[in-house]
Amino acid sequence: MKRADPEPFGRVRIVLSRTSHPGNIGAAARAMKTMGLRRLYLVDPAVFPNSQASAMASGASDVLDAATVCGTLAEALAGVTLALGVSARRRDIVARVLTPREAAGALLADARCADVALVFGNETNGLSNAELERCQAQVTIPANPDYASLNLAAAVQILSYELRMAWLGDARPPATEADWAPLDDVERFYGHLERTLAALDFLDPGSPGRLMAKLRRLFARTRLTREEINILRGILSAATARRPPD
Repeated sequence: MKRADPEPFGRVRIVLSRTSHPGNIGAAARAMKTMGLRRLYLVDPAVFPNSQASAMASGASDVLDAATVCGTLAEALAGVTLALGVSARRRDIVARVLTPREAAGALLADARCADVALVFGNETNGLSNAELERCQAQVTIPANPDYASLNLAAAVQILSYELRMAWLGDARPPATEADWAPLDDVERFYGHLERTLAALDFLDPGSPGRLMAKLRRLFARTRLTREEINILRGILSAATARRPPD
């Protein structure tokens, strides 16, 4: 049996945001380990560490013990170049909606060059709109439409399985060596863009939400490199520096 290569699998983060029940964290860690994944990130968990999480992790206590606890999703995605949010509901927040198989192929290709992440939301409410905005695409598991509710650990298991199958099949060509911009750099670009549009009176600083959401979707349709981010931010700086006085 082909073993999980520490390189591509070592760059895949499983991010659980605002988890309510510690048992689900342990079960998710177990689901990850069965497929060879080990990088677990927890964003503001309600209860952790906890004995119930340890009990549900069973033989995956090493994954659980090595989990990185973060205060915000931005912290959990620092250095990541591709983040996909797993959500059962179709929303108009992201540019693309992928199947688990499509998501696994995209993640594995990028993981040969950089860190990537699968983001799972709270057990009751899932991912918020703000959390999905930080992802470049949404992943939806095509469950029974009459009962599409999946346990968090079950969703982690499905995506982890698809990642392993994509790796075992080696179906995708090697990733290009493009210098993708980390998501924290992309977020700084969005902040710069919002400030510039407000300074140019193109955006109402008191109500930036709808326009910025549309611009996020526009840029999410492509992958921005570090060089492209620098070019765009240079244009924004020039636009405000040369603006004539009122």
